[in-house]
Amino acid sequence: MSYANRRQMSSNRTVAIVIVALIHVVIGYALVSGLAYNVFKKAATDLKTFDVQDEPPPPPEEPPPPQKTETPPPPQVAAPPPLVRTNTPPPPVSVTPTIPPPAPPVLIERPAPPAPPAPPPAPPPPVKQQAARAKANLASYISDSDYPDDAVRAEEQGTTRFTLQIGSNGRVTGCSVTGTSGSRSLDNTTCRIMQSRARFTPAVDSNGQPTGDSYSGSIRWVLPAQ
Repeated sequence: MSYANRRQMSSNRTVAIVIVALIHVVIGYALVSGLAYNVFKKAATDLKTFDVQDEPPPPPEEPPPPQKTETPPPPQVAAPPPLVRTNTPPPPVSVTPTIPPPAPPVLIERPAPPAPPAPPPAPPPPVKQQAARAKANLASYISDSDYPDDAVRAEEQGTTRFTLQIGSNGRVTGCSVTGTSGSRSLDNTTCRIMQSRARFTPAVDSNGQPTGDSYSGSIRWVLPAQ
């Protein structure tokens, strides 16, 4: 609604308000001055009421024409520079030199050192002028009390043959059984007694010096009488 229409409607309302106010004033005056009922009725009859009609609304305003939106021109794309082909040299080819495998080691055979000269031959043993001799009969060194108990229980007996090694001092340095009696106990007892009890006159070499020698003998073992 425009400003002029609003102003006109306001004036009409003001007139109606003034008329209503005047009616109230007349009624009040009639009541105060004691007018008769008829006067009031006549005034009420003469009072005409009317409806204040609103002014018709103005026609709607036409919408403004749409503004033309100017479409910006598309951006200009710069043309790419022309491709210029250049002759690029090929990349250098790297050649890895092939390292030959190392040659196998050459075994140099060194000549063996000469063998040491052979030692000079040992001087020949002096010629024995006299053999070793027992100072007593070897059987005399053994008595019945030397008979081994286990051999007695087993009733073992026999002849033990042996060889004695005689030192330059005439003592027995070794004993080996050359013929068994059939009893190990009798054989071992024979060598043990010969080494501890037998005495010899040592052998003499060509220079007259005592020397080592060997002596062979035997002992017959017979079970002692019960």
